[in-house]
Amino acid sequence: MKTPEKRIATIGGGSGQFVLLSGLREIEDIHITAIVSMVDSGGSTGRLRDELGILPPGDILKCILALSPYQDSCRSILLKRFKKDRRLAGHSAGNMLLTMLSRYTGNFPAGVVALSEILDVDGTILPVTLDRATLVAELTDGKRIYGEEAIDLPRGTQRERIKEVFLVPHHHASISVYPPVLDAIKQADYIFIGPGDLFTSIIPNLIVPGVKEALQNTSAKIYFIINIMTKFGETHNFTGKDFVIKLEERLGRKVDGIIGNTTSPLQKILDTYSEQKSDFVTLYKTDPFWDHRDLNLMDVLDTPAMIVRHDPVKLSHIIQNIIHRS
Repeated sequence: MKTPEKRIATIGGGSGQFVLLSGLREIEDIHITAIVSMVDSGGSTGRLRDELGILPPGDILKCILALSPYQDSCRSILLKRFKKDRRLAGHSAGNMLLTMLSRYTGNFPAGVVALSEILDVDGTILPVTLDRATLVAELTDGKRIYGEEAIDLPRGTQRERIKEVFLVPHHHASISVYPPVLDAIKQADYIFIGPGDLFTSIIPNLIVPGVKEALQNTSAKIYFIINIMTKFGETHNFTGKDFVIKLEERLGRKVDGIIGNTTSPLQKILDTYSEQKSDFVTLYKTDPFWDHRDLNLMDVLDTPAMIVRHDPVKLSHIIQNIIHRS
């Protein structure tokens, strides 16, 4: 008798979700739904959002590529940037294709489905909201920073900590969650949050009205994949415990489990990151804070890479073990 599929939902954005989905794709007997942040404001994505009034396509495109069997061959093509035409210069081919499909079908989710069909995506990809919004960060000194890109790339050598982040809608009085997102959370067996920038990739999903409440009421097991390195301007000097505390404050509940890395990158890599005020995230297994959470602390580092990131294969092995234990 065939084992029924486990329903897996992921929540995040950016390169972290791409890595996670690339690993999940290799696990059999699961159905994946990726819930994706919609506040990216940099580069090609930001220009398309501002010039054409569409939702930012960049993070969605990464998720489509991650879940496609043609990832390796299509990635270089769809992420290639135009150079010759003045209007197209700087845009990626994939962002333009997704934009065209969205405008032709009449809405962004239909465009996502169409591109997913072209690339034989195995899974479902959902924008967390269809409302255009700007992410705003309020710092401990009262200053406010507008836009994901500005929050993500602090200017200067010092910045106050982020006290709060919130969304400012562009054309409506409020922001609404995309309804299929609530269904995916309700129907999931497991939900994996992260990895990714805490304040610009993860929390923007949780502050869309309705998402936090759905996560509080779901019967799914919720796991948080902690970042390997801190980020100046967002999580400077954070330990693994600090990441979890901040996330759980937003959720209004404890997570059921943690996935964390224990292997330090090479010293020359750490030195390079230190120049950017980015440090290795430490995790102390003996801290009683972890009690009543399923703690999965092990090597998940993509060792050959000069950029510090999670290894999708190692992540998939851990998640496979989590799923099969139930």
